[in-house]
Amino acid sequence: MTFIAPKVNGRKFTCPHCAAIALQRWLGRGWQFQGYSNESSAPLKVAKCDHCEKSSLWLGPKMLYPDVGRAPQPNTDLPKSVSEIYLEAASISTKSPRGAAALLRLAVQLLCNELGEEGKNINKDIAELVKKGLPERVQKALDIVRVTGNNAVHPGQIDVDDVEVVGKLFELINVIAEYTISMPQRIGNIYSDLPETTISQIEKRDKDA
Repeated sequence: MTFIAPKVNGRKFTCPHCAAIALQRWLGRGWQFQGYSNESSAPLKVAKCDHCEKSSLWLGPKMLYPDVGRAPQPNTDLPKSVSEIYLEAASISTKSPRGAAALLRLAVQLLCNELGEEGKNINKDIAELVKKGLPERVQKALDIVRVTGNNAVHPGQIDVDDVEVVGKLFELINVIAEYTISMPQRIGNIYSDLPETTISQIEKRDKDA
């Protein structure tokens, strides 16, 4: 899913309310304060989404409401425990990118547990998932979030104070969920709709192979 990070005065971006990429109409008239003589320089602004007609409130370059930082909405198939951590990370992503990165690492650890691993050693869990056939691209996404989250706690080579760097981790969490949860569910639902005789033939073929 394409995501365009919300940005002050942005003409079009992913709405923090409805998640649609939509035109944003900026309403700044009448929000002048001492030291700000015209509409373009007013620090407090409101953007209204053309798709859902809900508004976001901005102070300078920061979005104050809704409090979701610059993160896309979480994949709806994420387990509740993971989704809650994701949303908590999103709420502080612009205020504390380092804190958000650490929370997203925790989200990956919980997700590994939901996928059948112990959930204690994230590096070991990823290795076990790879043995079970986890695609390389998903393994890379998991390791990116893991390593970046580690750097939030134990500083290293990655700048986890960069909003843009941490913002990409949210997209990776959704990619991981798509490959490990959403896609298998969709394929499983379609497969189960096949005639029983066809499924039996396929199972027999695989058993005899």
